[in-house]
Amino acid sequence: MKIRILMLILAGLIHGGLAAHAEEPAAKLVDVKKIWDQGNHNAFTDLLYHDGNWYCVFREGKGHVSPDGLLRVLTSKDGETWTSAAAITDDKSDLRDAKISVAPDGRLCLAGAGAWHDKSKATHQSFVWYSKDGKDWGEAIPVGDPNFWLWRVTWHEGKGYGVGYFCKPRDSKTPHSTKFYKTEDGKNFTAIVPQLTGDDYGYVNESSIIFTEDGTAICVLRRDGGKKSALLGKASAPYTDWTLQELNDYVGGPQLLQIPDGRIVVAGRKTTGPAKTSLWWLDPNTAKLTEILEFPSGGDTSYPGLVYHNDQLWVSYYSSHEGKTNIYLARVELPKK
Repeated sequence: MKIRILMLILAGLIHGGLAAHAEEPAAKLVDVKKIWDQGNHNAFTDLLYHDGNWYCVFREGKGHVSPDGLLRVLTSKDGETWTSAAAITDDKSDLRDAKISVAPDGRLCLAGAGAWHDKSKATHQSFVWYSKDGKDWGEAIPVGDPNFWLWRVTWHEGKGYGVGYFCKPRDSKTPHSTKFYKTEDGKNFTAIVPQLTGDDYGYVNESSIIFTEDGTAICVLRRDGGKKSALLGKASAPYTDWTLQELNDYVGGPQLLQIPDGRIVVAGRKTTGPAKTSLWWLDPNTAKLTEILEFPSGGDTSYPGLVYHNDQLWVSYYSSHEGKTNIYLARVELPKK
């Protein structure tokens, strides 16, 4: 009798799990292809479709961390054939983690950080570059505070926002923290929240922000050290008062996108099992991530870019599952609401 009851309970749990999974049908991978492999290590991507052109940006160097890092800009008219439009270099630093956006004046904005070769005064400095065509880029403009990595710039109602995280030197006794920055002109970034998170949250670092139709800012932040997880941040204008919640999964190199029907997708690296680049739904009301797709990936991987175009989700990412780190572009059909 006890065995029968136990079997019924287990059957109910299994059925419930399947039913819950069925409520969130998997996304369909339409296709995926390698679009760049010319560097020894190609990684940390972002993706943009603007004015009839595709842009994929990433870091290229000898290794995951190496002094020769440059920011590569690829362009395409159809998303099929890609060519290199620019390579931004700096002989004083390893340029890292390119992120691309469109500034209010219509110019392309490229954000990244330089890991200084000479670390006597600081270890990192964030920069932005601007271009009208993706080929010719202006001079690097230092932004934010030294040693605070402004990881991405997101524009909303003519202003730019982003989270900067403290790049703590190994011998530093300064507590870890993050700041929330705002810019009015795209050149001067002010920390309107001087401490978004402190040491009590662990090592909070990479982030992505979206602004919903009612102006609410929603942010996913990667968190390492101690308990690996991600944080969900929410704030209303003027974005100086944030609430933070723990998400139910870890996301490395997070990127968010709200699709036309209002749902929010998150892409990044998961570490449950072997490292993979994955896609989740995000419910900002319950702080819940629900995985819906795992991309062909493995090893050194993640840092996706997201674009919703022609009723499909386009995803750039990098991965070493084919032997070395290459840049990939995938198209995904999302389940209907």
